Amino acid sequence: MRSNRFEAGQVAVVTGAARGIGLGLAQRLAQDGLTVALLDRDAAALEEAVASLAAQGLDVLGATADLTNAAAVEAAMAKVVAQAGRIDHLVNNAGAVRDMRFLKMRDEDWDFVIDTNLRSQFLCCRAVLPGMVERGFGRIVNISSRAWLGGFGQANYSAAKGAVVSLTRSLAIEFAAKGVTVNAVAPGIVDTPLFRNFAPEVQSRLQASVPVRRVGTARDIANAVAFFLDPVSSYVTGQTLYVCGGRSLSSPSV
Repeated sequence: MRSNRFEAGQVAVVTGAARGIGLGLAQRLAQDGLTVALLDRDAAALEEAVASLAAQGLDVLGATADLTNAAAVEAAMAKVVAQAGRIDHLVNNAGAVRDMRFLKMRDEDWDFVIDTNLRSQFLCCRAVLPGMVERGFGRIVNISSRAWLGGFGQANYSAAKGAVVSLTRSLAIEFAAKGVTVNAVAPGIVDTPLFRNFAPEVQSRLQASVPVRRVGTARDIANAVAFFLDPVSSYVTGQTLYVCGGRSLSSPSV
């Protein structure tokens, strides 16, 4: 069932939306009445995700793109505008990890994680902001992570997610007077395919490290993102909201 929280005809782009948190975000925003464009580099998974949401009666479309490539991002956003008319909301969710001890980290491990988690957000923001400024309205939510506080074996990922927080704050300052808000959500441990691949004892240890004693869900993250896109948060910009069950309070290392 759709809600009436958003102005009719508004369009949201969600990156990394073929599975996991991104798919949960796309589903929630479409249920809230937005037209949602799912972006992902995995064409097969993206096609399946779009079909599953469309079968629920939701207004969705898909665009395959390598979000670390500037030309591919511009082409994907142009496709969305051509099909849906505009882009009002952007949720930068695409991300990846290559955790390892720092002295074993290769150049390609650093570059891949920085490009996927940070460069993609830079490129997507740059692609949509001109249209938002022209219309005098836009909402951007960048997905960071509790890991930006630091994590053992996560120098590349923590650095990227910390930069996302800084990018968010800088864009919020620069575009506030243009009618565009920019905020970040920092998830903790979330039940995703990656989490389920951990050994049972590792899952138990991670869950025990969360003060509320449960692992988060894609819906938990989607609820926070929806708040930042909602008209009720129009006076909120440049903020980072932890959705981590209290784990950021002591910042235990993964």
